[in-house]
Amino acid sequence: MARNVYLASVTGETGKSTVALGILTALTRRIGRVGVFRPIVRSSAGTARPAEPAGQDGSPDSTAVTAPSDYVLDLLLAHDGVDLPYEMCAGVTYKDVHADRDAALGTIVDRYHRMAEHCDAVLVVGSDYTDVDNPTEFSFNARIAANLGTPLLLVLNGRGRSPEELRAMADSAATEVAANSGQLLGIVANRVEPDAVDTIRTALGAMSPAFALPEEQLLSAPTVADLVDHGGTLYRGDPAHLGREVHDFVIAGMTLPHVLDRLTEGSVVITPSDRSDVLIGVLMAHSARTFPALTGVVLNGGFDLPPQITNLIDGLDVNLPIITMPGDTFTTATALAGVRGRLTRDATRKVETALTLFDEHVDEEALLDLVDVAESSAVTPLMFEHRLVDRARQHRRHIVLPEGVDERILRAADSVLRRGIADLTVLGDPDRVREAATHAGADVSAATIIDPHRSAWRERFAEEYARRRAHKGATVEAAHDQIVDVSYFGTMMVLFGYADGMVSGAIHTTADTIRPAFEVIKTGSDVSTVSSVFFMCLRDRVLVYGDCAVNPDPRAEQLADIAISSAQTAEEFGVPPRVAMLSYSTGESGTGADVDKVRTATTLARSRRPDLSIEGPIQYDAAVDAGVARTKLPDSEVAGRATVFVFPDLNTGNNTYKAVQRSADAVAIGPVLQGLRKPVNDLSRGAQVRDIVNTIAITAIQAQAVGEDAAAAKDATR
Repeated sequence: MARNVYLASVTGETGKSTVALGILTALTRRIGRVGVFRPIVRSSAGTARPAEPAGQDGSPDSTAVTAPSDYVLDLLLAHDGVDLPYEMCAGVTYKDVHADRDAALGTIVDRYHRMAEHCDAVLVVGSDYTDVDNPTEFSFNARIAANLGTPLLLVLNGRGRSPEELRAMADSAATEVAANSGQLLGIVANRVEPDAVDTIRTALGAMSPAFALPEEQLLSAPTVADLVDHGGTLYRGDPAHLGREVHDFVIAGMTLPHVLDRLTEGSVVITPSDRSDVLIGVLMAHSARTFPALTGVVLNGGFDLPPQITNLIDGLDVNLPIITMPGDTFTTATALAGVRGRLTRDATRKVETALTLFDEHVDEEALLDLVDVAESSAVTPLMFEHRLVDRARQHRRHIVLPEGVDERILRAADSVLRRGIADLTVLGDPDRVREAATHAGADVSAATIIDPHRSAWRERFAEEYARRRAHKGATVEAAHDQIVDVSYFGTMMVLFGYADGMVSGAIHTTADTIRPAFEVIKTGSDVSTVSSVFFMCLRDRVLVYGDCAVNPDPRAEQLADIAISSAQTAEEFGVPPRVAMLSYSTGESGTGADVDKVRTATTLARSRRPDLSIEGPIQYDAAVDAGVARTKLPDSEVAGRATVFVFPDLNTGNNTYKAVQRSADAVAIGPVLQGLRKPVNDLSRGAQVRDIVNTIAITAIQAQAVGEDAAAAKDATR
């Protein structure tokens, strides 16, 4: 049993990167300091620079690797859970191994131990069979693993292989591991036929703990960048689109009408560069809503386009990548058909697909138990984010996203759907939404797209809105126009139960997002104040700050509401609620209107929720520092160990969370709205895709809690 694991394969093209990424993500869910090591990397271009002196005399190590030339190591180091430089995580090159295996092994062991000193667990990823049909490569990997004292997890390529063939390969590998005094930890069969997953897992499980992952075509699909790397040149188009996957090739040697008949979503059209008619027709088809969206165009033959055609292309405002290649059509098509895609750090959709595949088919708990990784008591920002996603996926909820043409929203929706975090409805004109998704490189085909102007719910929503706002003079006629506003339509979906929650604010103001919720969803029975919290993810723990976004100068009664709501939110998300009611004074030492407000709020909150640990008024240092707490409030259950901080006003709260975020390098997740009967959350207009995904997960978890409360109330009335 060990806290490290060595990933190795006996052949090439196993999809080992998918397994490595999944294991790395699983490790970061349990512990804070995870390292990655590649004993053998692809050779770096240029002159090597030593990462550290190799000997006691300080002489440089001539085999040091510096440039990020190994795409697998580059992929893993881009993971948020790893904070180590490339040089520290690379061993030697293939050239070094060929020159002197024993010397290379010594260097690998030395560098591994230097790196491992900084980590709680290390994922070691073996070589990739760059040397074709080298029968000794796995043996050398087994020898490295034994010398590192790291058990080996075997990855097999199951594509086109029967359970018997895979079992024979595993038996042979196990013999080799034993011959090198190593330990076989388990087996992962990857790229197996989907209907053979259970059979292969059972067959391999008879000899060792085993897992099996099915083939996923997207992971082996090349990107446009891969086509460029195989002899192509980007002639026109947006370089940002080079990371898109190629789903098919269309050889366009026929007339344009027949080419148009053969276009498919995500395909690349290959056509001679002297067929200007086909090129222009394909570009126009890509722009048209009536044809599939393409991934790129390859012009072969080496002919220059006429200036009139280039001028026309420049005026079409099409960002589709156009690649030129010198060979004839047959040579070009044959070469590109053999290009296999790789899982790289920039292939976002592939990365998310790989993680989802791993989560669905590998028992993470069983695997980590094999590696003997106990869950850490510390909670890093990444661990907290993982837990949000895991919680949301356990009981999927339906979330509505009103801002259906925003690129960040669509990319976040793609990620949420791909990872199974929530079911989604996206609001907007379906044609515009799909066009925006294509431009963003996002797949939202699994989402429901609704145009409020054409929805059958419009009349029903208008009538209900008018009824609820009749005291404000609302009429059905006016509501009919009001309800097509996406924020109102999304809120009414939540009200009627067509969605469990709403996330908006990427392009709308906070008022636009939450005003409809104030008007029709309203607050719950236990509080009358809508407020917000931020989850402040520090290096080793998560704190809850409220209210930092909604109420400028809350009264004592509102502060009590905020304290109760914040404690409930903390508990929902796994943070033990110990509430500090903050002020410039601690205990009975201070007087004045501001501190009296906090003192009153504390009394009110305690009387309403005597089960909660609430302290106030209290200064921030006394709330977080055990030494200060012993001096100022020695008998307090909260002082020195507070987890929920209630600020006396928005000015204090907003500035404090931003100061902590910047000065302590904390990750601030939020604002998370609380107090509403059903969850609606507001995004910052500067929100990134990751922020949006987190907020959708949070909203889904809040919706789970609403459902649990409703079920409990129903049971209580039986």
